[in-house]
Parts: sequence; structure tokens; C-alpha cells
Amino acid sequence: MTELEIRPAAEKDIPAIVAMLADDPLGAQRESPDDLAPYLAAFKRLSDDPNQHLMVAVREERVVGTLQLTIIPGLSRRGALRSVIEAVRIHADERGSGLGTQLIEWTIAESRRQNCQLVQLTSDSSRTDAHRFYERLGFTPSHVGFKLAL
Repeated sequence: MTELEIRPAAEKDIPAIVAMLADDPLGAQRESPDDLAPYLAAFKRLSDDPNQHLMVAVREERVVGTLQLTIIPGLSRRGALRSVIEAVRIHADERGSGLGTQLIEWTIAESRRQNCQLVQLTSDSSRTDAHRFYERLGFTPSHVGFKLAL
């Protein structure tokens, strides 16, 4: 397999990222790849915030994976920094290739580099394969998450 580059996302990557976000039963219900305007506005907000890292995995000049890593300062845990992993997506052609593991390992290394004491993520309760994947990488299902749609 050809070499993989993990780098910050660029505006030109937004169509490929949105396509991956929409490429599953949950994403198909909430994403709109035909209208990139809200995604481009969100990309600008992310780019302006030094605690937000929208990353892409690129192989042969093609975006094949993405995730967002957020660094959160806090008071708990003696003022610890924590990181939050969101929106992990792997292109359908790359699933099962080890790319997801490489992306998560990158986030853990980056979180350590930024002196985070904790890496956390949430995963929709229906994504049982993803839960097994995260547990295999050392994550533990320690909390119950709640959301309120606004």
C-alpha cells in the first residue's frame, strides 16, 4: 500500500470530507453534500481556532480519512488539558486497511504532544463495530453521553 500522509485539512478537502461524513446510514440523514456553504463556514471557524484540528489522511493525493481533534483546557483533574476526537470517517475503499488505527494513534500521539492527560470520544450507540474498534485501541466505555438537539 502506498504511503499515507496525515495533515491539516485544507478548504479544497471539504467536498471529500463531507462525502465521507454522509457515507453511512447516520450521516446520510444529517449531511448535505450538495450544499457546501455551511461546511465551508464551519471550516473557517475551525481554522480560526488553535484548539481545533481538522485532519485528513491522504493517499496518492486522495483524501481517504478524516477526523477532528479538539484540545480542551479545564479545571477538573487539576487543570488538565483533554482532547476530544470527533467525526472519524474512513473512505469505504479503505475500511479494514488499518487506516482508522493509524488515525487514532496519530490523535493519541498529538494529544500527548500537547500535554493532554486524557483522550475521549463519543460514538453513536448503534455503531457497535466502532465500539469494538475503540476498545481494541485501549479506550474504555466509562461514561454515558447525553445530547439535546437545539
